[in-house]
Amino acid sequence: MKFSVRQLSGRTRLGLLALAPILLLFALIVLLPPDGVERAEWAQFIGRFHPLTVHFPIALILLVPLLELTGRIRRFPDSRVAVNFVLALATFSAIVAATLGWCLARSGGYSGSLVTQHMWGGVSVAALCWLCWMLRGRFPGQRWDFIYALGLVVAVGLVPWTGYRGGQLSLGKNHLSEFMPVGLRSLLGLSNREDNRSTSSMGGPGTFYGARVQPLFTSHCISCHGEDKHKANLRLVNYDALMRGSKQGPVIKPGDAKGSELFRRITLPPDHEDFMPKEGKRPLSADEVKLIELWITAGASGTQPADAIKGAPTNAAPVAAEVTFPELDVVAVEKIRAPLALAVAQLQKRFPDVLEYESRGSADLVVNVSLMGARFGDVDVATLEPINEKIVIGDFSGTGVTDRSAGSIAAMKRLRVLGLMHTKITDATLQALGGLDQLESLNVFGTDVTPAALGVVVRLPKLQHLYVGDTKIPANVPVSEALRGKLTF
Repeated sequence: MKFSVRQLSGRTRLGLLALAPILLLFALIVLLPPDGVERAEWAQFIGRFHPLTVHFPIALILLVPLLELTGRIRRFPDSRVAVNFVLALATFSAIVAATLGWCLARSGGYSGSLVTQHMWGGVSVAALCWLCWMLRGRFPGQRWDFIYALGLVVAVGLVPWTGYRGGQLSLGKNHLSEFMPVGLRSLLGLSNREDNRSTSSMGGPGTFYGARVQPLFTSHCISCHGEDKHKANLRLVNYDALMRGSKQGPVIKPGDAKGSELFRRITLPPDHEDFMPKEGKRPLSADEVKLIELWITAGASGTQPADAIKGAPTNAAPVAAEVTFPELDVVAVEKIRAPLALAVAQLQKRFPDVLEYESRGSADLVVNVSLMGARFGDVDVATLEPINEKIVIGDFSGTGVTDRSAGSIAAMKRLRVLGLMHTKITDATLQALGGLDQLESLNVFGTDVTPAALGVVVRLPKLQHLYVGDTKIPANVPVSEALRGKLTF
């Protein structure tokens, strides 16, 4: 007897189609788990839609037992008719949510047990939905009905467990108990003391680090760099973990605050791509930054007494201040924008949502075409010529830009930030940028740039950061004193 796929029912064929991505997701988690390395901006971009999609399958999964129960009531006999359809929707939407979650975790620099548990929970929910969908009403007999019911109960129970792990990732490990009333904490047997993992053999509560520095990391950084979730493999749970650093090496250089990567990141402008803390969290106040600077400058010790560093700010908490904005002179702003207003309007029409003014009172321009990808190329760069003199930030990362655009980019004399990550540029482009005397940050990550281009870059007077990871420049390349500390791999 010859077998044909057409002999299978529509539900079976759809089920086999859904099984393939579920098995692929299990394989991806095993073979390509989150490893704390940031990669593939496109994957990060689509992964950010995970929180938006994850609630749809949750609602559908919880709806199934409700339909099953109400269908047994005489007044609602038709409720159970929709169960197979709802299970199918729940399966496919859970697959989409889990896939987006893997993209975000794998490419977004995440790692740790919370991330792994959340991912396994999400994929398991999708697999259980698929199993229930395939079993329901397919085989007669109480045993199969029991397996279906058991699978449904486990799936429904797994939903809050997985969601709780997701909440811990985004809001902190103790997000449910942080503001729990004392009476309820006692009733549930929860400790009122803070997690003692914030101390270690060094940096105890009687030291300057334990009493003054670690609390800052706990309040600002621990949700992303904790024990169970550690972006870039950096844990800020205690002194030992801090001094071990991240996947890129030490983040603290004792005695050298300005040479310490952690201090550099907390002192960057808030809109800078490397600024910490990210994800909308409250930045450190001026007093808190000063306290960390003094501690590093004094040797970043884990044993100094709590009162050892004189002049350390005593109030490291941010002071609430009324936010005010200067009154905007609309007429004056229009006047300074007028010479290029027509050219800007035409370019904004041609390239929607990629060209804007740096601020509401400025005539300087920000160009970010990174989301256009290969659709934006050398010909398009040339069309920006009428506004070159006003571009202060330009991000051409991930586009079709090549060395043919070197002259056009070099004509943007007031550039402060330039992104050329994952483009087809070579040393020829960098050698053309010698006149950009305002350039502070240059990103050529993932290009074919070689050490030969560093001779031009070193002459840029204001350059502070040069991102050269995944290029032909090796991490051990000898550099001049002027570039030392500015290269990031």
